[in-house]
Amino acid sequence: MSHQHPQGHPQSFETLAIHAGQEADSLTGAVVPPIYQVSTYKQDGVGGLRGGYEYSRSANPTRTALEENLAALEGGRRGLAFASGLAAEDCLLRTLLVPGDHVVIPNDAYGGTFRLFAKVVERWGVEWSVADSSDPAAVRAALRPRTKVIWVETPSNPLLGITDIAAVADVAREAGARLVVDNTFASPYLQQPLALGADVVVHSTTKYMGGHSDVVGGALIVSDPGLGDELAFHQNAMGAIAGPFDSWLVMRGIKTLAVRMDRHSANATRIAEMLTAHPKVTQVYYPGLPEHVGHEIAAKQMRAFGGMVSFRVAGGEEAAVEVCDRARLFTLGESLGGVESLIEHPGRMTHASAAGSALEVPADLVRLSVGIESIDDLLMDLGQALG
Repeated sequence: MSHQHPQGHPQSFETLAIHAGQEADSLTGAVVPPIYQVSTYKQDGVGGLRGGYEYSRSANPTRTALEENLAALEGGRRGLAFASGLAAEDCLLRTLLVPGDHVVIPNDAYGGTFRLFAKVVERWGVEWSVADSSDPAAVRAALRPRTKVIWVETPSNPLLGITDIAAVADVAREAGARLVVDNTFASPYLQQPLALGADVVVHSTTKYMGGHSDVVGGALIVSDPGLGDELAFHQNAMGAIAGPFDSWLVMRGIKTLAVRMDRHSANATRIAEMLTAHPKVTQVYYPGLPEHVGHEIAAKQMRAFGGMVSFRVAGGEEAAVEVCDRARLFTLGESLGGVESLIEHPGRMTHASAAGSALEVPADLVRLSVGIESIDDLLMDLGQALG
């Protein structure tokens, strides 16, 4: 799939975000793809599909526009849009794996991803083990003869760990395994894993792609057309597709992704610096800080450092919960990536499913999704919440 200027030069990210897959409507000239809120399509004779559409689980023009846009933004050959990020992950795992296969998962990851492996996929006969994905040698040591997938989040959720995608891609290639990168925290504007050697990119499009806390969705993007066809078969067979209105909302969000990520990153940098200097904060996790263990790798593979910041509070779990409760402009809530700032306690909220496992998070941890409000207002609110 090629997106180029008439002179043949590749289009920039900001241009692709607005135009890829979004040609003006041929009937009316509408510059935004219509919401095709339709289940079935009139066929031109038995088996004669008009434009390839027959039933909206199999394909829908609004979803097609989003899927073409996703593929362009990640530099992939095929994009697929799902009802949620976990629906995308489920389809991917059931496409790539059979009972008896093995997966290496990271020691820091979204609690829902861990739950999918530990409570669902394991019952299907797939084995998994945990490795520190920021250490390629640790990933290599976790490999088994039937390892088919290496799973990575970078930056990770909620400890903002950084994995060298190119280095782990080499480990995966040597093992004959597929490298899957959850790119939700970075978004394709900040990081493009396929160009660094990943086989599959996963997104919760609920987060930065949608960007406005008004839609739930997921995506898979691949560079191998054959794998794309396999995933599309399973997507249709299993059915957890993005609906047309949800697809339209994600496309609407993507148009401003670049400008939003610039502001998210700038605000988060200021907040991370403020937290680093605060006497009631014992540790700050943000890859933009020079002292972050993954800072150099993040600077190499990311355009900027994103809008997620986590920190540990002096006084332990109760003190961390009190900070969350005292915040006002930072809304107490799960999820992330919207224009509004959110605050949460991962141990009791998003990562409760990882309690007691190798992915358990510190009890005194607070996670921020830094929005695009005035940085002065955000700093003031966080200052009063810390007391």
